Parts: sequence; structure tokens; C-alpha cells
Amino acid sequence: MEDRTSDVLKRHGFRFKKKWGQNFITDKNLLRKIAEGAQCAPGDSVVEIGPGAGALTRALAEGGARVLAIEIDAGLLPVLQETLAGLEVSVVHGDVLRLDLDRTAAAHGLRNPYKIVANLPYYITTPILMNILENEYDVELMVIMVQWEVAERITATPGTKDYGALTLAVRYYAEPRILFKVPRQMFFPVPEVDSAVLCLTKRSVPPVEVTDKQLMFAIIKAAFGQRRKTLNNALGAVGGGLPKAEILNILERSEVDGNRRGETLDLAEFARLANNWNR
Repeated sequence: MEDRTSDVLKRHGFRFKKKWGQNFITDKNLLRKIAEGAQCAPGDSVVEIGPGAGALTRALAEGGARVLAIEIDAGLLPVLQETLAGLEVSVVHGDVLRLDLDRTAAAHGLRNPYKIVANLPYYITTPILMNILENEYDVELMVIMVQWEVAERITATPGTKDYGALTLAVRYYAEPRILFKVPRQMFFPVPEVDSAVLCLTKRSVPPVEVTDKQLMFAIIKAAFGQRRKTLNNALGAVGGGLPKAEILNILERSEVDGNRRGETLDLAEFARLANNWNR
């Protein structure tokens, strides 16, 4: 860990808390690459989730961005006050899952749309990501650090072992791409896995037309609930369940072979199933 950051943490008596998955980055080149990945320009508004000791926050603010940093650990607040002194940064103590990001951003002078940058804790990556996407906040771009395996799942293609419900859920709301891999040795404390920096560009409109997106996601969940099952058998778990004959009829109307498994379908095919479900 960079000596200055280590000294500040020691001075404030900070101890890493495993329950919040705290792993900090201090390598200046990596921080610069993350900031560049967020395409931050002077005057941009950025919400950072989990600033830690503020190293990435500094990189974003020094590039001219107006930053709102949301930190759940009260023990880091005095650390951030010191490391971010003199910069155009607001720090909020809170749980991102309990905040309305649009309201919080507006209350601290950020402009819409804003960007999100985050080194997400591994244990709660998916809940935070889906909370942001499903609430359809006024976000144009997200650059997030996630576990390498999660990045592979989010960017997977149909028919591969990593392709699943998470892949489809993210792609409904955003266009994902892996910017680069981050070796575990770049963190302190060193985690047990490698990471990746993902860029998610929010879609202005969904890639498929679907009359009931919640129904579509219920169908996706059922299709991947037991990956070995064919659609003929897996879709009986949707909602209260339908007779087998009706499921076969829906599959036929949707032009989807019921002998296929869910992992072979793309988002457009799941949308067709949803649109034909209650016809």
C-alpha cells in the first residue's frame, strides 16, 4: 500500500472490516486507467460507491469531475476528510441500497445524467448493480470493479457456461464490456481472486420490446433455475404454473423449440416468450 495512504489509515486507527469486503487500490497507474475508463471530463458529475481511503476519488476529482462519494463505513469518514481536503468532493455516510441516488446526487449539486464509479464489494456486487439498473437512475455510464468471474458472467454469450440470468438482466438495461483485468496483487489486503473493470453504458431504450418485463425476467429465472432442464419442463415454474399443453403452445407461438435449454436463448427469444405468455 502507498505509504501516504497507510500513514493516514494508521493515524486514524482504521482497521479493515471483512464484513464490508474492503480491499483498497493505491496504484496510481491503475487509478488513472479506471478514471480514464469512466471518460471523465472537467465538469462531469460522478457518484463513487465505496471510496475507501479516497485514492480513486482524488483521481476523479483532480481530473475535474464533481464527485459525490458514498461510504458505508463511518470509520473511513475522518480518513476521507483528510485525503480529500481541498477537492470538489462531497462525502455521504450511507448504504447505497437504502439511498435514492438521483435525489442524493441532486442534493449535492451533481448534474444529470451522472456517471457511477465503484469498487464493489464482492459479497454484494449483484444486489448493488441490479438495484442501480432496476431503479433506472439517471446514469449514463457505470465503470465498476467486480470479481473476474462476475465480469465473465455479465459479458457471456448464449450457449456458454457463464451465460445466465445475470447476463440477460444486465444487457436489458446496459451494454457491458470488460475494460481490463486487475490482478489480485493490486489490492490491499490481497483478495483471493482477480478482478475486472467493467464499463456499462446505459441504454436509452431497451434492446427488445416486451409488454411485461417482470414476466420476462420470471421466465428467464425459471429457464436457468435448473440448467439441465429443457424449456418444456423448466417453464412450469413460472408464476403459479401453467398446464404442460399451454406451455407447449406458448413455445410454438414464440417459434422457440421446447427441447432447447434456457442457456441457448438470447434476450429477443425470451421477450417473444413473455409477449406470447398471456395471449
